[in-house]
Amino acid sequence: MDHKLRHAARTYGGLLIMGVAAIPIGLIIGAIDAIFGRALLAIGSFRDAHLIFLLPFLALAGLAIAFCYKTWGKNTSRGMSLVFDVGHGREESISLRLVPLIMGGTWITHLFGGSAGREGVAVQIGATVSHWIGRKLPFKHPGNTFLLIGMAAGFAGLFRTPLAATVFALEVLVAGRLEYRALFPALIASLVASATSGALGLEKFEVALTATVSLDATGITRLAILGVVFGIVGGAFAWCLAHAKTLAGRLAPNPYVRIGVIGVALSILLFALWQGRYCGLGTNLISAAFANGATIYSWDWIAKFILTIVTLAAGYQGGEVTPLFSIGASLGIAISGLVGIDPLLCAALGYTATFGGATNTLLAPIFIGCEVFGFSYLPAFFIVCAVAYLFNMDKSIYTLQERA
Repeated sequence: MDHKLRHAARTYGGLLIMGVAAIPIGLIIGAIDAIFGRALLAIGSFRDAHLIFLLPFLALAGLAIAFCYKTWGKNTSRGMSLVFDVGHGREESISLRLVPLIMGGTWITHLFGGSAGREGVAVQIGATVSHWIGRKLPFKHPGNTFLLIGMAAGFAGLFRTPLAATVFALEVLVAGRLEYRALFPALIASLVASATSGALGLEKFEVALTATVSLDATGITRLAILGVVFGIVGGAFAWCLAHAKTLAGRLAPNPYVRIGVIGVALSILLFALWQGRYCGLGTNLISAAFANGATIYSWDWIAKFILTIVTLAAGYQGGEVTPLFSIGASLGIAISGLVGIDPLLCAALGYTATFGGATNTLLAPIFIGCEVFGFSYLPAFFIVCAVAYLFNMDKSIYTLQERA
């Protein structure tokens, strides 16, 4: 009995200590996310107001990014691949220089009109900071727990969705397996990071839906059809992104040539296609999808799809998730009439399930749907995201994601 008590004390005592350690990690990462996120929003607004003067210099901005990474980046240019290698034990550490480089590179990308996101940046920042702190603390054999804590905190601090952030960190390294040992500290860090960034003025995106969901045979069939569509689109995005990066690297091995040439083409395309409608995060498309009377064109989703892939394949910095949200929401509006589902609800389902299809995750998109659009829609999000998970062709934007 004494042995069992001592074992329980060690187990839960260690878990409690890890949870306490997660609090300052969440505070630090939440503060960094607030700085990064608010600056990015301000940069986007400034770009939109001066697009005609900034977009022509996208190629030069790309050359500056390439120079910074070539000069000071070491292996930090690998981004999420480096994070996954550390998570799988193939690399030991992530240099702290990743934080200023990824933040600065992403700000420059968005200032000059590149079509990219922000989630990957926040996750990389969180993973880098937390893993560095964890290596300084006297924990025996923590494994990748601190990395997962940081990934969760980075996601939560930026999107203000701590539940989704927690399960995202637990399930993304290995598709089909949850890293339960990090559940408690990751949840603590996520809650703290979300509260911290909120207190520092980073607003959460939320939409109050009013549509009703029918779960009869017809309603479930419609939801399943949406899941198939969103899963295929998400998986196709991941597949196309991986092959576009490979093709760009093969055709233009020199990073300066690659980003310079593609940057010039992007400047022309982004301006020619509705004068910058597809620049930046894609939050303009998300806002339009959920605003009554705003215009969403039937081709918005595919234009954002292609231009985001080209931007990232060229070597510009930023994430994929917010563009995926915009792609899914735009696609949802475009096909809502075909499946007979309320347009705003269909946009919400696309917002979440396309993200799930592209990241090969199941729980994270369900919880994002609940935290952004309301827990009363949990059954609909579960059905659509589950089907999307099954039909995404087992693809992921994270090429080093392993399968259970």
